[in-house]
Amino acid sequence: MLRSGLYMLWAELFLLRRRVATWVLLGTWTGLGLLFGYIVPYAMYRSDDDEGPSALTGMLPDQLTQTVLDGFPFYGGAIALMLGVLSVGSEFGWDTLKTLFTQGPGRGRIFTAKMVALAIMIVPFAVSIFAFGTVASVIIARMEGITVVWPDSGTVLEGVAAGWLILVVWAAVGVLLAVITRGTSLAIGIGILYTLVIEGSISLLVDTVSFVEPVVDFFLRANSYSLIRPLGGASGASGDSAATDGPGAFSGPYVDTTQALVVLVVYALVLTGMSAWLLRRRDVA
Repeated sequence: MLRSGLYMLWAELFLLRRRVATWVLLGTWTGLGLLFGYIVPYAMYRSDDDEGPSALTGMLPDQLTQTVLDGFPFYGGAIALMLGVLSVGSEFGWDTLKTLFTQGPGRGRIFTAKMVALAIMIVPFAVSIFAFGTVASVIIARMEGITVVWPDSGTVLEGVAAGWLILVVWAAVGVLLAVITRGTSLAIGIGILYTLVIEGSISLLVDTVSFVEPVVDFFLRANSYSLIRPLGGASGASGDSAATDGPGAFSGPYVDTTQALVVLVVYALVLTGMSAWLLRRRDVA
């Protein structure tokens, strides 16, 4: 049974690796991270004569974790959601699930292999942005004649782990939407709508509508930003002023880091469990 499970996992990893959409999403995610974390800020710094040396701080290697992590809850989450949708939703469109469920192992084992493969595939998404961010920050430091000071390795590893968890949760959202809609297009549309409109719009009402805050405290976005804040994300290393500029600007509310970790883990487990239950209970046709 263990050997067959490993074969299934290898097959699912092979499928994800060979799917062009996986690499397109990885390239898009990396490009967005570099664009908003380094390219645009550095272009603004070079074009504005009033910008002092302090404007370079966030683009230097020692601020790698802070700069990179800010993108995970926003466009990183959207990318992971699409990856989760495509990993399962495409199977409905190709009618391959019916073949797998009728000729292969049980539905539970197949779904488990898919989810483990998806979690493993998200590792390169979490690591790549740190790798490219390191290269970009070193280039900027060299161009400006600034001594390269490397970030703490432990903080970087914690940042990678936190970013991976955030992406896993959003991927689980995509998987559930794909199972519910039995496809990709509608699932991605609903997911992006929820990410950009519902959570973002309701979060903006916190300062004016008091009863909204307890609800926002359990939003994926609020807990994701709260998880990365102690590591420097969401301007956590710069005081109480949150990230207020650029895509994915978030000004709170924040929750306790432990609560954020627990909430995200619970989200991942519950969303995955709901997807597995629906696949087992419903006809895939």
